[in-house]
Amino acid sequence: MDNRQAIGSWLSGPRAAAEEMGADFGYRGQRLGLPQEGPGSVAPLGRRFGALFIDWAGCMLIAYGLLARGDQQAAGNWALGIFLVLSLLTVTAVGSTPGKRLCGLRVIAENGGRLGIGRVLLRTVLLLLVIPALVWDRDSRGLHDRLSRSVQVRI
Repeated sequence: MDNRQAIGSWLSGPRAAAEEMGADFGYRGQRLGLPQEGPGSVAPLGRRFGALFIDWAGCMLIAYGLLARGDQQAAGNWALGIFLVLSLLTVTAVGSTPGKRLCGLRVIAENGGRLGIGRVLLRTVLLLLVIPALVWDRDSRGLHDRLSRSVQVRI
């Protein structure tokens, strides 16, 4: 093994090094019984961030325009509450927020069914705490999705 190969594996991370040694991790969502591509597959990170941005921007507009009376700090606080209510109502009822719908995503239970309001509440509160959403597993699910036993999939 020359030095370039050792540096490449170090820069690529432990997964790449393990795959190079023959470990097979499968594709994202394989452990959950989801297809590799197309409808029902694990949603890509770019679309998930885009959906979150759309939802947050909408919540900020509502908060700033209707509730905060021009105060940006108050608008941010109101937006958290609006986001919580928006997620509870829309994910429980139809499986996606407006941003997720625009990005072609849906939140489902690990078994493929709908999430109940308790699991949606847990998922949303953890998402609002931000840190759980930044801890991912090999299926690209955040800790908020793992603890609520949910997964975001393509429509």
